Amino acid sequence: MDDSANAELTRTALRTLYERDERPWVVAFSGGKDSTILAQLVCETLASLGDRANKPVHIISSDTRVEAPNIENHLNNTMNQISAYAKRSGLPLHVELVQPDPHESFWGLLIGKGYPAPTRWFRWCTSKMKIKPMRRSMDKIAAQYGSMILLLGTRRSESPERAKRIQDRALTDAGLNPHHEIPNALVATPIVDWDTESVWEYLLSNPPPWQGNHRFLYDLYRQAEGGECPVILDLSQPSCGGSRFGCWTCTVVKLDKSMQGFIESGEEWMRPLNEFRNWLKEVRERSDWRQAKRRSGVIVEGRLGPFKPEKRKLILEKLLQLEKTCNKLLISDEELGYIQSVWSDEFDLSRNAILDLCKNYDRYPNLWEDIMPMDFQDELLERMIVENSLEPELAHGLLKLAYEYHHNLDQYGKKTAFTNEISSIIERSATNAENA
Repeated sequence: MDDSANAELTRTALRTLYERDERPWVVAFSGGKDSTILAQLVCETLASLGDRANKPVHIISSDTRVEAPNIENHLNNTMNQISAYAKRSGLPLHVELVQPDPHESFWGLLIGKGYPAPTRWFRWCTSKMKIKPMRRSMDKIAAQYGSMILLLGTRRSESPERAKRIQDRALTDAGLNPHHEIPNALVATPIVDWDTESVWEYLLSNPPPWQGNHRFLYDLYRQAEGGECPVILDLSQPSCGGSRFGCWTCTVVKLDKSMQGFIESGEEWMRPLNEFRNWLKEVRERSDWRQAKRRSGVIVEGRLGPFKPEKRKLILEKLLQLEKTCNKLLISDEELGYIQSVWSDEFDLSRNAILDLCKNYDRYPNLWEDIMPMDFQDELLERMIVENSLEPELAHGLLKLAYEYHHNLDQYGKKTAFTNEISSIIERSATNAENA
């Protein structure tokens, strides 16, 4: 069967499914070939329905904030084009690009809280950066409409393991299966029987309804010599790895073959990114970089704790240096603000470590107002620190506390709170010294 006939069969099945009930559709879009052909067939189906296309279709994609830069650009461009197409056509398409919140982000957790770079056994990135942002969006849709149908670009021919999982699913009479983790969601796999050759034949022969063609996407695969990183909705799905392209910071795999493929294909500017990723993978195993206690305060024999404060600072410094080298924004102001809030709670009593680091690399982030540092760098204080051999961060923290409380110490309870805050600052300073 040629690709046009295959596509028409898929569109017919989609039309039948669309008109079967009132449940909204959610298309999980990663920007790779399988989710792209799925999104294209869905758009073509809606256009063919005309006035009967009257229930919402949500196209949702996830940006982890650490996607490979060329993949990130492609994803953003495609989502913008689909959004513009939805407005021009008047189709009930709703496009959304979700991201992890700063406290879920790669840098927020690695640099802020000191999480070691992910491994196959501690793959914290998948849940925080991929599953939670997508689930938040889908849960809102399910709550609004009571139920939904989730369309995935899953295919049998991707791997024997994928084929077996598909075979083992219990299907409804409409060919749907309940999602085992998302309540009130049924899953449809419209391109399940397409093979890879048919997918590419259709994409390269049929321009997308939104704009342009699929040549750039094809070139990405050719350069990476791999596949797309699928949309991950639960931890039972395999992570990206091997030759798949995904996060440029991925340390779950031994070698990032897709990044190496991009570099060897002429994207030489990505080499420093790959070298930084390799460095993160190396330093996560160094015991002199890690605290003995875990973040819970417990010591587990044979297990190391988070990165030490000074090492977190060093990682951020190298990341800021990498930004200048690649001329690419790699960490957002929101993430820097969150990191400063964590550091302020744990060890940075002066509350200005982030700005001190950033200004060395001509980066001036707009941090959250409630964590902006006060100016304590006056000559008198510096002289007192030197003459009395005071620990600088402890002195800054105590003086800041005095400024905050001095004007209302007569109010009921303020003296007790002031005393408790002093004790807390001293304890954090002692812990910081112990971990250094």
